[in-house]
Amino acid sequence: MKKIPALLGLTGVILGALGAHALKPQLVASGKLDVWQTAAQYHLLHAVALFAAAIALITDAARTRPVFARWLQRAMRAWIAGIVLFSGSLYWVALGGPRWLWPFAPLGGLALMLGWACVFMAALAKDKRPQA
Repeated sequence: MKKIPALLGLTGVILGALGAHALKPQLVASGKLDVWQTAAQYHLLHAVALFAAAIALITDAARTRPVFARWLQRAMRAWIAGIVLFSGSLYWVALGGPRWLWPFAPLGGLALMLGWACVFMAALAKDKRPQA
């Protein structure tokens, strides 16, 4: 799972640049530039969060507190699902994809929120003293 943050960061920058340059005329004409920008913003923000979580997983806290590590791994899985569902559906709809894709955006948003809730649980687990 350590390579996924880098891949999602790379694709987020590429898709953001596409929306700002190559696809901008099409997105402006369809009135979907703001949809694309929202998708790219959430994509990149959560790619950075994934990177931070991946770094946290290689710390002593993750080795000595397995519950902390498990919650971070859950957060990472939720964020990956959230990026795919939320940003992916918004990218697709912005390009003229079918309207039935819209319901995937709120599901992806819930996954992103779930990821942050998992980070909160990881923080609580990290504050607990390790078992002897």
